[in-house]
Amino acid sequence: MQFGRTYEEFEVGAVYKHWPGKTVTEYDDHLFCLLTMNHHPLHMDTNYAERTTDFGKNVVVGNYVYSLLLGMSVPDVSGKAIANLEIESLKHVAPTFHGDTIYGETTVLDKRPSKSKNDRGIVHVETRGYKQDGTLVCVFRRKVMVPTETYVKERGGEQPGRPEPLDTPKREQEK
Repeated sequence: MQFGRTYEEFEVGAVYKHWPGKTVTEYDDHLFCLLTMNHHPLHMDTNYAERTTDFGKNVVVGNYVYSLLLGMSVPDVSGKAIANLEIESLKHVAPTFHGDTIYGETTVLDKRPSKSKNDRGIVHVETRGYKQDGTLVCVFRRKVMVPTETYVKERGGEQPGRPEPLDTPKREQEK
């Protein structure tokens, strides 16, 4: 399974459709709110949301939707990243509710070699999130510093920190 890309593997105009989607539960939303200390009743209090909002129900906190989409994009975009450099823009276009399923896709807008180091490059991408009915809910643009193939080779290959499984005879000797 591919996990991220080197600079050479990105093509301007390419679109990566992230799979699978994620159905947002009330638990997901409340846990995120509690972890981030966002106690706004729009997200946490059904009675408040039913009586005082235009939606008549709780709205999923937007930063959870953004975080979900960012995470979905990792295997396709930033799995090999050296750093996320900038979130250029973030727009919450439509609300997400408990029970909605979010799907994402990322378009490569531009790429350029690093000005300071020749073993990496900067990739500019836009990620868009959609609900199950095709409604656009979130759009963000970011710049990601990614390694070149040379960088990866010089540091031991694709996954230099991944431990190798013990071979069977050694495992049996340890018992």
